[in-house]
Amino acid sequence: MDEEPQSAADGGAVVGEDGLARTPWAYGDPMLLSYYDTEWGLPIHDEAGLFERMSLEGFQAGLSWLTILKKRERFREVFAGFDPETVAGFGETEIDTLLGDAGIIRHRGKIEACINNAARVIELRDDGGLDAFLWSFTPAQTPRPRTLAEIPTTSPESVALSKALKKKGFRFVGPTTMYALMEAIGMVDTHLLDSHRRGTSGVWSQ
Repeated sequence: MDEEPQSAADGGAVVGEDGLARTPWAYGDPMLLSYYDTEWGLPIHDEAGLFERMSLEGFQAGLSWLTILKKRERFREVFAGFDPETVAGFGETEIDTLLGDAGIIRHRGKIEACINNAARVIELRDDGGLDAFLWSFTPAQTPRPRTLAEIPTTSPESVALSKALKKKGFRFVGPTTMYALMEAIGMVDTHLLDSHRRGTSGVWSQ
């Protein structure tokens, strides 16, 4: 059953019918609500998990996150659980198969970027690994937004991370996409201050 939230005209936290306040984008579909309440903003450190989030943020560019969530399980199936070694070995045969799969985002540039990035993830192992690399860009402070309008879409750290990844050969890793990744994996906390999820990452105090 969908939540029926109380509206917040100013873009502030919205109270659902369960009495819990959340950032407004958490509503509208049960998948969004579940993702917001159980996963988004919690720290991720395993390589495959980080590679998955990075890839899905890249595929999301220009689309809604709900579209990605609805296709996520199929993404996991066809990209071998986002195992970097397997994905890095994909060639034209696999690309053609992926382009014909309606269960994912059929965008050649994004598919090829994902395959390319898998190889770059493997290369990063000689330099401490993807986890250490990404988390080295953790900012000294996190935003403390009360409304949607106060949530940034980029930061100096996401710009620096984007540049560093591009220098390593990664693709579809622009500053906005990387900021969304930083939000998703708990590197910054952009839950609204009144949200019941604020501070749940353990990385930042409320």
